[in-house]
Order: sequence, then C-alpha cells, then structure tokens
Amino acid sequence: MFNKLKQYNDLRKQANTLKSALADEIIEVDNKAVKVVMDGNQNIKSLDIKSEYLSPNKKIDLEKQIIEGIAEAIKKVQRKMAAKMQQMGGFNMPGMK
Repeated sequence: MFNKLKQYNDLRKQANTLKSALADEIIEVDNKAVKVVMDGNQNIKSLDIKSEYLSPNKKIDLEKQIIEGIAEAIKKVQRKMAAKMQQMGGFNMPGMK
C-alpha cells in the first residue's frame, strides 16, 4: 500500500513539474479575424480581434473565427504537452503498464 502511495506521489510531482514547464510555453494562433495567445496550460492570455471584424454584419464570421482560433491553439498546446511528456520520460502511471 505504501508503495502505491509513493507511486501516486511521484506521479503528482511529475504532473506539477510538467505544469510548471508548460506555463512558460506560449502558443500564438493568428487567423483572418483574431489572434489568440495561450500558455501551455491552456489559459488564454490574450484575444485580439481585428478591427474590420468588429462590425455587426461580420458577427457570425467573427464567432466562427474565434472558435477556430481557440481550437487550433488547444491542439498546438496538446502537441507541445505530449512532446514535453516524452522529454520527461513519460509518466509511469501505477496500474497502467
């Protein structure tokens, strides 16, 4: 039982190390209407809307571009997270061998 607790504690330490490393990573996605800046923990740091998309007749296109920009940023963060996990030697999850 103590061995399992140690494994979980080690896993939690690895997760915290990964979280700290990803906090320093910045992802930028720039599409035709918006620029999304997100950190490696998937926190949106900024969202810049291009002025030509601020008119009411472009509302639907703007909403679509925001959704696409955020989705693309999340995908990029996930790829970066996977790469960092591999660099760290992967996570040895108890019971998942």
